[in-house]
This record gives sequence, structure tokens and C-alpha cells, in this order.
Amino acid sequence: MFRGSILATLSIFIAFSVNAGPDNLSTLKQMKVATTDLNIPVVPQEGKNANALRKNLESIKMPPGFKIDLYAVVPDVRHMAIAPSTNMLFAGTRKTTVWAITDRNGDYTADEVKSFAPSLKFTNPNAVCWTPDGFLIVAEHNRVLNFPAAEFFYEGPDVAVIEVVAQGGLIPVEEESYNHGARTCEIGPDGMVYITLGQPFNVQPKSKIDLYNEVGIGGIVRMNAFDGSKREVYAIGARNPVGIGFSPDGKSLWWTDNQVDGLGNDIPPGELNKSTKSGQHFGFPYWNGKFKVAGSSAAPELKDMKEPRGAIFPQVEFPAHQAQLGMAFGSKTNFPAKYQNGIFVAVHGSWNRTEASGAEVQFVPVKNGKAGKMEVFASGWLNKKTGTYQGRPVDVAVMKDGSMLVSDDYAGAIYRISYKAQVASK
Repeated sequence: MFRGSILATLSIFIAFSVNAGPDNLSTLKQMKVATTDLNIPVVPQEGKNANALRKNLESIKMPPGFKIDLYAVVPDVRHMAIAPSTNMLFAGTRKTTVWAITDRNGDYTADEVKSFAPSLKFTNPNAVCWTPDGFLIVAEHNRVLNFPAAEFFYEGPDVAVIEVVAQGGLIPVEEESYNHGARTCEIGPDGMVYITLGQPFNVQPKSKIDLYNEVGIGGIVRMNAFDGSKREVYAIGARNPVGIGFSPDGKSLWWTDNQVDGLGNDIPPGELNKSTKSGQHFGFPYWNGKFKVAGSSAAPELKDMKEPRGAIFPQVEFPAHQAQLGMAFGSKTNFPAKYQNGIFVAVHGSWNRTEASGAEVQFVPVKNGKAGKMEVFASGWLNKKTGTYQGRPVDVAVMKDGSMLVSDDYAGAIYRISYKAQVASK
């Protein structure tokens, strides 16, 4: 009977161990083998789907001299990061995959798309960004990882990894939510990694405001990109900050912020903000743009909230509910000078309007540190006649040759926009 108890206990232990699987993060941190299957499936880049995507691009409208092509088929693709030393880029998703995308022959079209570090289990790895010396940062919903030389170690399923912030350490676990949980990141001139933290409500309740300001939820935090030390709340007073990028001179951080839903078709506005130092407050949940949210039908319990002192208003107020997401400065493009002095913004498109709006790439000129009037740069992913989307841009990124990539999570594609000066006819 005793022997039977031992065997029963052992059987339960073995069953649990098999079902639980190995702790691959711990294994990879020690640079040990986590899997013996070295084959990683690739995403087909040709066929019916790719042809349909190319056909859809015929409806895209841009200024004269610009051309758009299909760069890669990439399911659920979100934010992108151009590799420093190779013809590669990496891209996140809001699911469980980080994509490694390779142009092996240098023809500005991806030849291979496959998952990066598939022996790891990612959770909403939306954010990817590079340190100047070639470390890839992946910011998940509630964890931050760092991959040395990812563009050289991506071929196999096992890769070296540094745990910057352990699971459950980016925000309090009890504040985790499926809503506004996709992060973005950028390495600053100070070498720190800056990470956006959307707050999970349409408007957070009064009881959450102090906690969120303290932790940086509804704002931007920064920390050491290798061990998570020196963490600091850099900006507060946002709802769902997404696109993030430093100005070419490195003196300011610009970022998009998505607005409150449920207040009608045309209010409140989306935002493009400018941070110039740590600790600045950008108004939310009292303000959204210059619309007072506190006390509105979206936040009646905040009717007695005091206006935050010194709140900073947006550089640009975008049309309501268009969902401006990723952004990039045009300074490194080979586009005309006009576009090198400003910001490109990927616009995902509305859901909270009776008539859809957005699904385009917008351009905001910047002169002497101040933003000018937004204009539409590329449009046509929204069929105005039927009100349906053929694509929903998420992010923009500038390639080494000066062209620009646009990711589209709806169509599962990355597009390349290039420019060739037109020669005037005699």
C-alpha cells in the first residue's frame, strides 16, 4: 500500500511536470538549449493573399512621386524596429509572436518572415525597440525582455535573453487588463528605455488616479534597459499613449494619445504631445485635449476634480476617434525637404463613430519645436462608399535607404513607401 502511494504520487508529479513544460526563460538566461527542434515555420510571401494585398494598394492615394508596395506578409503585425546592422526588422503583435523579417537579397522586399525566439512564451509583445549597440527590447503587457544581438541569433528557436523586468513587475498585477495593455518603447538619448503604459479604463475612477500617477499607468515610464533599475515615472496625465519618438536633436519626446470614447462622433480630440522634461502632467483625466472630461457623461464622478496644476496641452488635436498610433520623425527619409521636417503618424481608424474615419498615414510639420497643421499623407485603406476597412495602419518606421514602412495589423502586412523625384516634361 505504501509502495502504491509512492507510485501514485510519482505519477501525479510526472504528469504535472509534462503539462507544465520547462521554464524556458530560466534556461535561455543561462544560454542553455531549451528545445531540440531547430525548424521554425515561415510565413508564405507569395500566393493569393499577397496578390490581393497588392491589388488593394492600387487604391492608396499619396502626393506625386510616392509609390507604395507590399514589403511583407506578416500576420497581426504591430510595432516595428529596424535592425541596426542587417536588412532585417523585428515586429511585435498583440498576441504571442514577435516576428523576424528578413530581406536577404537587398531588393527591399522581405524574403523570409518567421517567429523570433519561439521557445519563449510571449504575452502581448506589442513593443520592440533597439539600443544603439544592437540589443532588442521587447516590452510585453507586464514584462520587459532584452535580447543581445537578436539580428544575428534569430535563426534558431533558442536565443540569449536578459530579463529586464520580470513577469508582473511592469505594473501591479491587479491592474492588468486586456484594455489598453499593448506597450510601445523607445531608447532615449540617455540610454534609458521609455515605455508607454495605457490605463485600462475609458476614464479611470477617482480611486485609481493617485495610484496610476505613482506607478506611471496612463503615462510613460523610463528605466535602465538592461536591469530595470533607476525606474522613474517620466510623464503622467495620459489616457492611452501609443506612438513615441524622440526629436532628431534628442531634446524632446513626442507621443500620441488616444481619446475618450462614448462622447459623440466629434469629441474629444486625439493628441500629439511633446515632453521636454520628466514629471510633466498632460491633463487627463481632467482634460482630453482642451475638452474637459471630468464631470462629463464619461466621468460624472470626477465633477469635483481639481484641474491639474501646469497641465500641458497637446501640440496637435487630431479628429476624434481616429486612433493615431505609431509615429516616426521624417528626418532620415529621402523624401522632399517638407517631409523631413515633421512627424508621420499611423492612423488605425475609428470604431466609436457612426461614420468611420481614419485608416491613413498623416503628416505633422514641425518647425522650431512647434507642430503645424496636420495633413493626410496616404489614404485609401478605408472604403468611403461602403464604410469598410481594407487595412488599418499601426506603425511607421524609416528604413536605412530613406523609404518608410507602414504596418497593418488588419490585413497582416507591411508596406513600403518610396519616393522618386518626378522629372518635369518639356
